[in-house]
Amino acid sequence: MVNNRRMSRLVVITTGGTIATRTGADGVARPTLAGADLITDVDSSRDLQVIDLMSVDSSQLLPADWDRIGAAVATAADAGADGMVITHGTDTMEETSLWLELTYAGATPVVFTGAMRSSNAPDADGPANLRGALSVAGNPDARGLGVVVSMGGQLWEPLGLSKTSAGFIGTETAVRPRQRPYLAALSAADAPRVDVIATYAGGDAVAIDACVEAGARGIVLEALGSGNAGDAVIDGVRRACDAGVSVVVSSRVPGARVSPGYGPGQMLADAGAVHVGRLRPPQARVLLMAALAAGRSVEETFAAFG
Repeated sequence: MVNNRRMSRLVVITTGGTIATRTGADGVARPTLAGADLITDVDSSRDLQVIDLMSVDSSQLLPADWDRIGAAVATAADAGADGMVITHGTDTMEETSLWLELTYAGATPVVFTGAMRSSNAPDADGPANLRGALSVAGNPDARGLGVVVSMGGQLWEPLGLSKTSAGFIGTETAVRPRQRPYLAALSAADAPRVDVIATYAGGDAVAIDACVEAGARGIVLEALGSGNAGDAVIDGVRRACDAGVSVVVSSRVPGARVSPGYGPGQMLADAGAVHVGRLRPPQARVLLMAALAAGRSVEETFAAFG
């Protein structure tokens, strides 16, 4: 009997991050491994193509790099890849993966993975994470899955994902088609400036006014508690909204459910701000950038996905 099942063709797109680092004699971890090094411990029977796109700490990535990664994904999909794995640093994986989730409509699965420990650490987790991500990307049932994050044997949706000291928290998913929060095929180069501003006891609106002056079209307020701020900040939000700047309110408290449930929160809403139900400030910024670039209603977009 002839087996007509062909081997899945998988593409590994490397960008750097801890998964590609070695810790030197000075105790500093720097990305030094290429894709060929990363796949050394991977099953050689797989049909793998490696694209070494960049080699940086993810804290150094810019929105323009999201476009480079998105273009590499589109090229690989158009060339007939059955699945793609992106190796990426965990510092900003939640932002890059969400941007691709919002802008990639293809059926070929895209799986982000990385590591929490350097490749030469005694308990390096990168090889196991890469094997797990490749297993997801090569699963025929993953077609239509969209963009996901695979770390530590778990699979997460990008929307709502947040890094913790031990890994990630968010909404776990399974290898099957799901509802995807796609907005449009966007370029990050067309997204407007959106800034994140922290609030604290006794804070004022100097940063808000400066960001508006610098040309920001959106502001994410990292507010207190369930979405509150002092009077001076509320006045600054009102000025920004009156000037046509979109302001969304997140929280500095991990896991907070943000709403205008207290007086200051309601005052922010009355000033024109939109409360973000669950997204942490970094992802709220990405969603606001995408909504503004796509010409979507900010209030409706955050009601649906925030």
